[in-house]
Amino acid sequence: MAPEIGRTRSGLRLGYTTGSCAAAAAKAAAQMLFSETEVRHVRLMTPKGIELYLDVEETERTSGYVQCAVRKYSGDDPDVTDGLLIFARVEKVSPDGNSPAVLLDGGAGVGRVTRAGLEQKVGQAAINRVPRRMIREAVREICGQYGFCGTVKVTIFIPDGEKTAEKTMNSRLGIEGGLSVLGTTGIVEPMSEKALTDTIYLEMKMLKDEGRRCCCAVPGNYGSDFLRDRLGLDAGQAVKCSNYIGETIDDAKYLGMSGLLLIGHIGKFVKLAAGVMNTHSAQADCRMEVLSAHAAMAGADTDTVRRIMECINTSQAVGILKERHLLEPVMETVGERIGFYLKQRAGSGLTIGALVFSESEGILIRAAEAEKLLPLIRKEQKDQKKKTEEGAGRA
Repeated sequence: MAPEIGRTRSGLRLGYTTGSCAAAAAKAAAQMLFSETEVRHVRLMTPKGIELYLDVEETERTSGYVQCAVRKYSGDDPDVTDGLLIFARVEKVSPDGNSPAVLLDGGAGVGRVTRAGLEQKVGQAAINRVPRRMIREAVREICGQYGFCGTVKVTIFIPDGEKTAEKTMNSRLGIEGGLSVLGTTGIVEPMSEKALTDTIYLEMKMLKDEGRRCCCAVPGNYGSDFLRDRLGLDAGQAVKCSNYIGETIDDAKYLGMSGLLLIGHIGKFVKLAAGVMNTHSAQADCRMEVLSAHAAMAGADTDTVRRIMECINTSQAVGILKERHLLEPVMETVGERIGFYLKQRAGSGLTIGALVFSESEGILIRAAEAEKLLPLIRKEQKDQKKKTEEGAGRA
């Protein structure tokens, strides 16, 4: 069982990153390589300033290398990598040099970068900048202790990495074949919301780096399916924004995107008509209030308003509106309010729009600049597909 290393202000247990595990494993393997003794525990100072004292597992020594592992611990963060063994293999490449040099690569279970826009170049192992520095510094420290000034090679591998990566968003980000070795502080602080918003930013940045000026964003699978099946767009080229509509708009502005088209189910996006920019039910649930108010504005009687307020989902409410011949006027005014709040958040530099749909009725609302953005996004996706096919042909 991993020792407790600290807690957040809210009492959640801290963990340590895959980057810390890789650096600690590399340090232990290097020490065993040069000392020819067994290392059962290893100390590692993280960029956060917290020193870790970690167990070393699965050691293996041959005439050419030493390898060992450190087990990932995520604390109270819901991380699929929790409990995985992160291995490092260290071997001498050359004894000659003026100072220790460390060659670093990823092995089985560590992903490879396949798209531009990430920290590492296409083709490189998905070991981020801070973990790379941590690994190199840890190994150089051991080399210095034993007076070795040559070159060593460090290979990080994760036996269960490729299978575990299927549960992550790596393939969407252009990382194939395994997990990323991550961490900027070396410590996992349970902040799942921040992890999600960071991923939204990264997905959009990658589209921008590929030359996109406009992009579409969907909260989840409903939006992806509608985008693909009903609009004929490539769902793989849409940013998944979860409930973080406001943050997605902010990212588009910060990155200098020209246009952002949001595509989502009425169950989430009706909340935008009340200015709610985080659509998670724990943040706000004003769906029936919005639909009831707009139904009243469209002339609904008291009984209809009461029936809508008693609905448990928007599908029921849409059915009532349709039955009372109020669906079209209600969707029109709801769309106007959605457009108002989206433009208010986006400001003057970003063209923004939203398509709101239901399973039974298809597109219900085309808010703000949706009609303008949709053909622009179609064209950019078509151009990107052509560019990709031409590149594959040359290869």
